[in-house]
Parts: sequence; C-alpha cells; structure tokens
Amino acid sequence: MPSMIVAGGQWGDEGKGKIVAYLAVHDKPKIIARSGVGPNAGHTVYFNGKKYGLRQVPCGFVYEGAKLLIGPGVLVNPEVLFAEVDVTGTKGRLWIDPYCTIIEPHHINQDKTSEFLREKIGTTGTGCGPANASRVERTAKLAKDFPKLAPFLADVPKEVNDALKRGELVLVEGSQGFGLSLYHGSYPHVTSKDTSASTLAADVGLGPTNVDDVMLIFKAYVSRVGEGPFPTEIPQEKAEEMGIVEFGTVTGRRRRIGTFDFDLARRAAMINGATQLTITCLDRLFKGAAGAKQLGQLPADAREFIKKIEREVGVPVTIVSTGSGEDDIVDMRAEKLGKR
Repeated sequence: MPSMIVAGGQWGDEGKGKIVAYLAVHDKPKIIARSGVGPNAGHTVYFNGKKYGLRQVPCGFVYEGAKLLIGPGVLVNPEVLFAEVDVTGTKGRLWIDPYCTIIEPHHINQDKTSEFLREKIGTTGTGCGPANASRVERTAKLAKDFPKLAPFLADVPKEVNDALKRGELVLVEGSQGFGLSLYHGSYPHVTSKDTSASTLAADVGLGPTNVDDVMLIFKAYVSRVGEGPFPTEIPQEKAEEMGIVEFGTVTGRRRRIGTFDFDLARRAAMINGATQLTITCLDRLFKGAAGAKQLGQLPADAREFIKKIEREVGVPVTIVSTGSGEDDIVDMRAEKLGKR
C-alpha cells in the first residue's frame, strides 16, 4: 500500500517506536514522516543492541534507505533535534518543514512554572502546550526563521505527495495516543492538539484520499503518565505483582497501569478509521508468549485474548509484539490481509 499511518490507541506508551522500526526495516518505505505534537512524546526503539529514546527523529531511522521527514504540524526543539541527529547519525537524510513551530526557552519556562499545567494536567514541561498556543495566536517563530536549521529544511508535504505519485511507500509515525487527543480524549487531561489519524495525516500534508492504512497500536494492558481519568486502573501493588513497572520515556515518571479497556479501544478504532491493529507487550501479560514469532507459538490464553480484541473492536490484529527485541514479532499480515 502506498501509505500507512501508525497511531496510538490508548494514552500513549503503546510501543509505537518498536512497531515503526519493525515496519521500516520490513516494508522499506521511501519516506518516514514524523507527525504528532512534538518532543513531549518519547518513542523507544532497540536496534543492533542499542536503546534509543527519541522525541523528534522518527524511529524508522533504523532503515537507512528511507528519507526522514518532520511535518509542518510538528513542534521542534532545535536542541533536542540536533542531539538526536548526532546520536542516530541521520544528518543528510532528515529534513524538517520550514513551517514547523519552534519551541523556545520561554515556552518551556511557561510550561514548567504554570501551576495548572504542572499540577492539574501533569504536563511534561517540554514547552509544547505554550508553543502550540503561540502558533494559534500567530506569534510563534517557525523553522525558516532560524539560520541553524537552514540545512535541514525541505517542503515536507511536497516530498510526501511526490513519493506517493511515484508509487512509493510512505509511513507516517504518529505520537501520543487517542486518549490524549485535545478533541476526543479525556479533556482537560489531554495534550495540546488532536492525536487521531486524520490530524496525523494533516501534520505531514497527507490528504485523506491518500491514506490507505491506519495501524492502531494497543498495549495488551493500558498505561498512563500524569493526571486524568483511568477507568481500568489497578493499584500499583497489583501491577507489581504482575511484574509490570514502567516509567515515562520523557518525564521518567512512573506509569499508572490498568487492564485492557475495550470501550476505549472501540472508540479509538472508530475515530481513527483503523484498518489493522497491533498488540504490544503481550509477553508482559502472558509470560509464555515471550519471544514468540508465530501465532502457533503463543499460549492458548494469549491467542484467545487476541481473538477477543478482534471480536470486540471489529478490526483484525495483524501484528503482535512479544518482547523488546527487534525480532520479537508475530506478523500475521500475509495471513489476515493477503499482503506483506
């Protein structure tokens, strides 16, 4: 298919980074475009024995044949960007749109010193909310206003659409999760913009008629960083008994843990227009699933859990992650969709 959007179906932390990296290496897209809010979301990927926690550079960087793009709808912190380019060695194949909003020091200061944002909302303190507010007020500075960014500038919507015209695969890497959408999430405990697939497409200049697939990512359980309602939340002691203790990639805060929320999953699939589902961290919920690479290698209760998700949500589960390793994947796309 010419284009695929990867979106989060819960409150972020679904494991999108690993799945994007897998799709990049396996499907070899010509374009991997980062969409979403900005550096308030961290994506973790393990590659060649090294762990990367990325907030700006697409996790698909692991496939060297792809051009990496950051769309105009994405906030950019130049310091974070430059540091990640150095770590990933992506200078010369990563480009940002001239119309990206730049996060400035006063945005970060405002984010960190606002009692409402810090205490009531649980902001990451990365300046994203105030920077988005500046863009709405038409006072924000853009990437094209900064000489240091000049070597990285490219017309991202044109690059994306030219690739589609050539019949090349475009992979759009979203950030955050559906439950954090400014419009569809648990307002006011949400991020500063919509995080659904339609906006992820708009972030990089991808029109709705050019979206072919929406891969929605769910954890086998649910986690959430920060404040806000959490209908299926369990006590931290119970999570510890299950062996599930997690911390946010950006903030380092401990994640709240809950059981799989089928109501949230159904609504996320509906509004995102999901065509496929990925289930991550299955090995954390079903210990016998660790390292499985074929459906038949999964324990019976894990296979039944996958079937239940498909029945309840009405969308096929095509990929399952069974560990942190880059090869700990059960890929059922050929079986369920007749394609790879």
